[in-house]
Amino acid sequence: MPQSTHTAQAASHYRWSERPSETILGGVTRRFIASDRMMIGEVRLRRGDLVPLHAHPNEQFTFVVEGAMRFWCGEADEHGRVVRSGEVIVIPANLPHRAQVLEDTLEYDIFNPPRNDWLDAGDPLLRA
Repeated sequence: MPQSTHTAQAASHYRWSERPSETILGGVTRRFIASDRMMIGEVRLRRGDLVPLHAHPNEQFTFVVEGAMRFWCGEADEHGRVVRSGEVIVIPANLPHRAQVLEDTLEYDIFNPPRNDWLDAGDPLLRA
């Protein structure tokens, strides 16, 4: 029988309640978990919050668990869409996007690869 070339690695386990949380962009809070190739972030936003236009080299999935946000994607905001509880928006790498929070929102962002600017706390966009 051929041997597998897959090497076993240890799984990691986390509790959101034990992850450090940081406040950014006014009252927006986030915490995240990262591996070598992926990152997930728990983000809580308040109605009326704005995420300014930006782009990054990471593919992004945003899953809205509670609340609603309007996203605009593209250089000229040509793709506006409301994303509500239970919905996901997929934003390709390097696509400019921005958002307005329509209701208090809990969402999870998944990035591939992990966002280095989140890891080193160097993302000036959300710290202005």
